[in-house]
Amino acid sequence: MRVGIVGTGYAARLRAEALQQELRCELVAVVGRDRDRTAGFAAGFEAKALSDCEALLRDFDVDLVFVSTINCHHASIVRQLLEAGKHVVVEYPIAFDLSEARDLIELAKRQHRLLHVEHVELLSGIHLALKRELPALGSILYANYVSVKAAHPAPQRWTYQPDLFGFPLVGALSRIHRLVDLLGAVERVSCQLRYRGPHLPDRFSSCVCSAQLTFCSGAVADVVYAKGESLWRSRRTIELHGESGSLQLGGEQNVAIDGNGVRKVDMGSRRGLFYRDTQAAIDHLLGGKPLYTSALESLRSLEVALAAEQAAASQQTVTLPL
Repeated sequence: MRVGIVGTGYAARLRAEALQQELRCELVAVVGRDRDRTAGFAAGFEAKALSDCEALLRDFDVDLVFVSTINCHHASIVRQLLEAGKHVVVEYPIAFDLSEARDLIELAKRQHRLLHVEHVELLSGIHLALKRELPALGSILYANYVSVKAAHPAPQRWTYQPDLFGFPLVGALSRIHRLVDLLGAVERVSCQLRYRGPHLPDRFSSCVCSAQLTFCSGAVADVVYAKGESLWRSRRTIELHGESGSLQLGGEQNVAIDGNGVRKVDMGSRRGLFYRDTQAAIDHLLGGKPLYTSALESLRSLEVALAAEQAAASQQTVTLPL
């Protein structure tokens, strides 16, 4: 398979490195906004450097394109590639708008092309441990998921620009997607969002987003995503509390607690996730192997994240359609 990549950042590099190990594919071109950066990136992988997708579609007969660029551009690029008859793998989120995301999924169906939205968090050791341990907890009452990244100073990156990154829980959709995969459909959402910094609204130096999810199962979850200069200690933890026990993963402890006491939980590895996701997409296209997640599942998580955005703007609880 002939493959292209749109993007030259961290995720794009991991894709290119994964493709180097995949004998069934050839990376032929890389599309980037900065000419010098794109040229250096492409040269390292013996690919052609391009400045836009038009050149990729015009001059290269690619079968599959990985979209690993700035979040706000995902939807328009995915649409352009699908309309040209290409298979597409895109980093989350697929879009900032729910109707547009639905349209892209329908377009992929009409074109009989793969549209795979990356969610490597589902492949991680921590998520596999959560899935493995979940049945022993009984009915889940409460979940807590905290992602705090201290940054001094805040980096001058697009991930600190709301128009480019999106609403925090949309740009960081994996936080929602992980919980939806574990606990099922969400019924209600409330949310609070605070930005800080001298360059607002264009760029923030600190962000705190805290959402409260009520699941159809009755479980309640707090989800916190925060980063920047006003945070002074990084933390990433997940807790699940059920009728029969509790899981506490991340930080300095990875333990399960029940009536028999406390035991350590094997977390497995966090390495090689983009390689495994890349391989999964290629195995699906060339061998028909089922993917570990679907665009429709990502869409359901995006609906929850956009409900959180609505709740933060209105300061009202949002009820999702069943």
